[in-house]
Amino acid sequence: MSQQSRSIVQNAWKAFASHDADRISAVFTEDAEWLAPPGNATAIALDAPSHMVGRKAIVRFLAEDFPRLFVRDVTVSFHAFHADGERVVVEEAMTATLANGNHYANDYCFVLELRDELIHRVREYMDTARGHRMVFGEVPSSSSSAWPRRGHTPPNSGSASATDVGCPSAR
Repeated sequence: MSQQSRSIVQNAWKAFASHDADRISAVFTEDAEWLAPPGNATAIALDAPSHMVGRKAIVRFLAEDFPRLFVRDVTVSFHAFHADGERVVVEEAMTATLANGNHYANDYCFVLELRDELIHRVREYMDTARGHRMVFGEVPSSSSSAWPRRGHTPPNSGSASATDVGCPSAR
């Protein structure tokens, strides 16, 4: 089962990269959960929850929200896949260009639990302070602004300025 679990997760990452809602949906259980550290920069910037519950919420995040912040040059370098039964650990580094034009680079560790050959739970770990510096240019405070919000056009996308979507002008 370990090799099969590893293949399931590797194929899931290909679906994630496609941003195709149907392909992404096909890899999750209906009641899937995705847990990331509370207050992480991506969740704050996208005004999204750090704990997503249900296939629909996860698919929306990966297909619609993620590409609003990480707008181009998204590269994932896998360091390792560790599989034991229906649990797979993924070590990776991701780089991208953010909606505000800044470069993003961070290391991640994901623990994925499978059920019936589908992803049932994802626990995501990253350097949250580094993420905040990359996205906002600062370490988080207790009140960070959300940017770009759902339903708004991110800065540098052609039709809205940073101030139009409530972004601090200095990044």
